[in-house]
Amino acid sequence: MAAFLEPAYGGRSLADVLPAVGFALGTRVPGWPVEEPELALPTAPAYVMFLVDGLGADLLSAHAHAAPYLSSLLTPDAVGTAGVPSTTATSLTSLGTGLTPGAHGVVGFTSRVPGSDRLLNALFWDRDIDPVQWQPHPTGFQRLAAAGVHVTTVNKREFRGSGLTRAAQRGGEWVDADRVGERIAGAVAAAAQQPSVTYLYDGDLDWTGHRYGVASAQWLQQLAIIDAEAEQLRDALPTHARLLVVADHGMVDAANDDHRVDLDEDPAYREGVVLLGGEARFRHVYCSAGAVPDVQACWRQLLGDAALVLTRDEAIACGWFGEVTSPVLPRLGDVVVAARDDWGLFSSVDFPYEMRLVGLHGSLTPVEMRIPVLVD
Repeated sequence: MAAFLEPAYGGRSLADVLPAVGFALGTRVPGWPVEEPELALPTAPAYVMFLVDGLGADLLSAHAHAAPYLSSLLTPDAVGTAGVPSTTATSLTSLGTGLTPGAHGVVGFTSRVPGSDRLLNALFWDRDIDPVQWQPHPTGFQRLAAAGVHVTTVNKREFRGSGLTRAAQRGGEWVDADRVGERIAGAVAAAAQQPSVTYLYDGDLDWTGHRYGVASAQWLQQLAIIDAEAEQLRDALPTHARLLVVADHGMVDAANDDHRVDLDEDPAYREGVVLLGGEARFRHVYCSAGAVPDVQACWRQLLGDAALVLTRDEAIACGWFGEVTSPVLPRLGDVVVAARDDWGLFSSVDFPYEMRLVGLHGSLTPVEMRIPVLVD
């Protein structure tokens, strides 16, 4: 049974990346490091941050032959961690705000809307929920722009103005880019500015992993395409600009049918539960009044070594979410359940689409938590 890896908040987590970039630019932002941070980056007047969704550091190391350029940059010091849960919406918000999940409040793929019995899907959002109210803190992009840095996001047209974009990465200029050529051209133009930070995102590797798994030929081919894209981007950038490649999480394959638990096949999982959130590797379990001890005991008994089952207070005490503010507290499950090894905790009733996925993420195993922080 693999041990969990705690998030490296305040040092080498995704929340620490943008403040480290600001320091490397020589820009002083109130509340960000005034002395060299633990995540030390080379000084440069321009940084291009390329986030590859799903590119875990352990996966890159294991498949270095498919990504010769990126793996050549992967050293023991070029590794950080995702936050908890290790999932895209949470990680992109940590990167974009410089805050831990307990502060920014995007605490999972799905989480409870306080005062209701419904979930917010943080990737697709909800028209009734204002993303600026959900995540009211200034983003790191806004703070850098206010300090005089030219900030540009180069991303797909469909993400312009989305709920997650507004919550996690509002601020600066936006360049529409659906194709690799558009992304590279947009980044090159933006990086000509000094000082500047340019952000790019590619989600194709994550999509491929979910659909086919990280042990698949399709995933390896997609990794090779990402590697070529990153190298082409580096070659095209102005000489004064640095390329920083990061990821939001890794991924594990849940291909063992014996390790795929359908929570709806046993009614005991639903006793005392009013709402089920999160995702298959990390569940937020929202309980009826007074039911938390019984729900925790029941899930622990049923799951055994397949998952770690904690109350919300226990998970907070472990530091999983960083310091949790009062508005964020009710968004976390009364009980949180983190899958171990390659287990998946599915719900064929509430989340039927997850049943079709092979690659999963969200928990605290090293392969999910360890992310590359590559500089060239």
